[in-house]
Amino acid sequence: MVDVPRVPEQWRPASGNTPGGRTEGHPPEVQASRFSVLGPVRAWHGTDQLQTGSPQQRALLAALLLRDGRTATASELIDALWGEEPPSQALAAVRTYASRLRKVLPSGVLVSESGGYSIQAADGALDLAQAEDLWAAAEKARGVGDLCRARTLVNEALGLWDGEPLAGVPGPYAETQRARLDEWRLQLIESRLDMDLEVGCHAEAVSELTALTAAHPLRERLRELLMLALYRSGRQAEALAVYADTRRLLADELGVDPRPGLKELQQRILQADPALAEPSAPSPEPTGNLVRPAQLPATVPDFTGRASFVDELSDILSAAEGRVMAVSALAGIGGVGKTTLAVHVAHVARTHFPDGQLYVDLQGAGARAAEPETVLGAFLRALGTADSAIPDSLEERAALYRSALDGRRVLVLLDNARDAAQVRPLLPGMEGCAALVTSRVRMVDLAGAHLVDLDVMSPEEALLLFTRIVGEERVTSEREAALDVVAACGFLPLAIRIAASRLAARRTWTVSTLAAKLADERRRLDELQAGDLAVKATFELGYGQLEPAQARAFRLLGLADGPDLSLAAAAAVLDLSTEETEDLLESLVDTSLVESAAPGRYRYHDLVRLYARACAERDEQPPSEREAAMSRLLDFYLASAARVYAIERPGDRTVDHLEVTERVGLDFTDGTTAFDWLHAEASCILACVQQSLGRTGLRRAVDLLLAAKDLAESGAISHRYETATRAACAAAATAGDALAEGRARVSLAQVLNKVGRFDAAATELELAAALATGSGDPWTTGNALNEQGIVNNCINRPEVSETHLRKAIDAFRADGNRHSEASALCNLSRALLAMGRIHKSIDLARQAIAIYTDLGVTFRLANAKYTLGLALSDANRHADALGQLTDAVQIFVENRQRLWEGTTHYRIAQVELAYGRAARAAQHAEQALAIGCVGGEWMRANVLTLLGRSLADLAQLDRAKACWREALAILEEAGAPEAARVRNLLDPTTVT
Repeated sequence: MVDVPRVPEQWRPASGNTPGGRTEGHPPEVQASRFSVLGPVRAWHGTDQLQTGSPQQRALLAALLLRDGRTATASELIDALWGEEPPSQALAAVRTYASRLRKVLPSGVLVSESGGYSIQAADGALDLAQAEDLWAAAEKARGVGDLCRARTLVNEALGLWDGEPLAGVPGPYAETQRARLDEWRLQLIESRLDMDLEVGCHAEAVSELTALTAAHPLRERLRELLMLALYRSGRQAEALAVYADTRRLLADELGVDPRPGLKELQQRILQADPALAEPSAPSPEPTGNLVRPAQLPATVPDFTGRASFVDELSDILSAAEGRVMAVSALAGIGGVGKTTLAVHVAHVARTHFPDGQLYVDLQGAGARAAEPETVLGAFLRALGTADSAIPDSLEERAALYRSALDGRRVLVLLDNARDAAQVRPLLPGMEGCAALVTSRVRMVDLAGAHLVDLDVMSPEEALLLFTRIVGEERVTSEREAALDVVAACGFLPLAIRIAASRLAARRTWTVSTLAAKLADERRRLDELQAGDLAVKATFELGYGQLEPAQARAFRLLGLADGPDLSLAAAAAVLDLSTEETEDLLESLVDTSLVESAAPGRYRYHDLVRLYARACAERDEQPPSEREAAMSRLLDFYLASAARVYAIERPGDRTVDHLEVTERVGLDFTDGTTAFDWLHAEASCILACVQQSLGRTGLRRAVDLLLAAKDLAESGAISHRYETATRAACAAAATAGDALAEGRARVSLAQVLNKVGRFDAAATELELAAALATGSGDPWTTGNALNEQGIVNNCINRPEVSETHLRKAIDAFRADGNRHSEASALCNLSRALLAMGRIHKSIDLARQAIAIYTDLGVTFRLANAKYTLGLALSDANRHADALGQLTDAVQIFVENRQRLWEGTTHYRIAQVELAYGRAARAAQHAEQALAIGCVGGEWMRANVLTLLGRSLADLAQLDRAKACWREALAILEEAGAPEAARVRNLLDPTTVT
């Protein structure tokens, strides 16, 4: 708990006033006044800042503001301003200050009464009052479990601070209040950090906590939070080192031991207490007792998971008593478990419906759906109506049905409905009754219905269902194979039940046997059938009801490998306008064959995609349309990505060397929109590359990798980019296409450089250079040389790097590629810097900045500023270096270049440490660790080494050694020469 700061008792308002001791009904000009004490003491009237005068005047204003609307006597104000030794004319001075303030402040704000003064302002006019209200609201939100809102409110409160509270205000009262407000701010920060850890923001919290513990080394609560954050970030050794540092510091400074809570946390970390990970206990599933009479089918004995849906639907059904009828409609693809869930929920809720439960399968997915009048006849009989009393027409039966339910509490389960029109006559419509509806169609036109979209199971639920059917012994011994099985089933309950039933009936099979059978995608749907259950048959029911245009769209869109498709990409596949495409896709969403992943994005369940592809092979005529559809998608991605590349890199001639597309891509209005599109489509683009590496699409697929190279540099999906690039290298080599292979190998080398695999990158670049000689491709020639320069810079061969880079500059100039020329100049700057040619290095970096500025480049300008920052740092121009590096990190953040952002924080940490500012250096190093850096594990080791040096300067020696041990392990495993430097930092007897 954090205590809200309060002024001393004699300065508090008495009870009986409105909140804050203020009165209601102030004139508008009073309400427009605002004041701040959480920083300099300031006043505003509307948007105009008022001149509050001398420091003594501000001291008087602060004392009155902290009085919170209550009157302060003259003697109280004298004590506040001067304490026990006031000047001889103190009373006159107070009156003078008050008179001057009254002239500045709006009329009616400073009030004289009973020989004293008060400030009358509207509620919330003082920033401290706002902060207190925000904290109170945060406590309330936290109390009800809304941590996101609580954190937001605390951050808003902290945002009201503007430097030191009561800054520049003299007097003993101001001094006391400053200390109190500083303490409260620290308590707020601790509370917010505590919530950060509760919601899993452990890595992010480490950086801030490192800086805070350096600033407040004796504050044990901060140390405790840092230990917990480090532990939950997987950095157990550092967490324990923090305790060791704390114990030593407290003993040296205060001669005391850490408090019991800190000791207990150390022991729990040593014991790897599972409770430190804060597992959430699963909510118990509600159960129900069987009540007769009832038509509900039996619930399955192995019902698994879905606890949140069970609770949600049960709450709605239980609330039907004493209110208008409750209707819940469950929608989802065939096999997702709609009926199983609905039946289970109905059994759970049946105690709330003692007058009966009705059930019918409406067969809405079949060729002949049940007629509502037939169903009503059956329901009326079940409710005790004689056959002779049942009328013939639908309207009369529906009216009699509602009359029969009047005064009863009945639950109606309408399973497998075709549409809302079939359902409406069957709804009870009476107070105290409720209906559960399942359908493949989302019934948005069913008035008043609570709509539930049922998705597949979570991996944990899926494995639990599989285990319950197969048996725990068989699954436990082959857990990984079991996970492969449920993943192959797409976590679809029907598929899992079929697969598990097949395995349970075959004692000679192992789980691995079943997993191997399901691994073949072309055979998977055929394997998923047992008895009268078959996944393919379930999908066939939905497909058979589609119109021809819907069926074509369903087939062709299922061919794409990406996790989803945007509306624009889908329009390219179908060769239709976006309007026509959207209509078709939304109709497929309504049938639950396609899911709406987000506005304007659509996806298939894995098994539905396999079924769609089987339909395409069987039904798409002519067969060449399948290849044409995928070619249109490749053209769309390449043309759009090339546009992004051109916007991000004006003056770069790469786009002029790309394959020409037949289809036009998207036209972006600005760089932010373009960059957003590229990252939103990242997974789909890389999937399209790997899917298009055949003969007709090979060069376009490779060029798509070139156009989308920002995906590799951002660090977000570097591994997937590398996988796609390796596949492109192999396909181009098999096809004997030297131009495509050369470009692919340069792209692969660029990825390998980013993760610190320099030897492998060098090998790829040698191959690329040889291929460029054969193909005469200017893009491969220049970029292979540039990357070779980068590799040699990283492995400390600056002389070799210089040779490659000067050739690269010549190649780029011959190609008229000023953008890439600037890139090579930056790399040459770093090579010369490594050779001690600092002034020339600075000059080259400035040349690169001039080119990028002339071209209007933003992102690459950050690389040039980064380079100049390094050179200025070596020239001992630390302030200038920090300026360039700070500019660079901001640009990297704006362009979502996470790896470069982390790398620049590392360089800033180096400069801060050289400046002697260890706490700031540690904070930036922590940010580099949390974000990641260009150079992979090798660079991580360098960051850890620097962090250790910073911590050592902060007297946190145990934690410093923990960082160095981790760095040494990484460098020794890689055989890196930097290991010797780290080893020298450690006492060899302490290295374990």
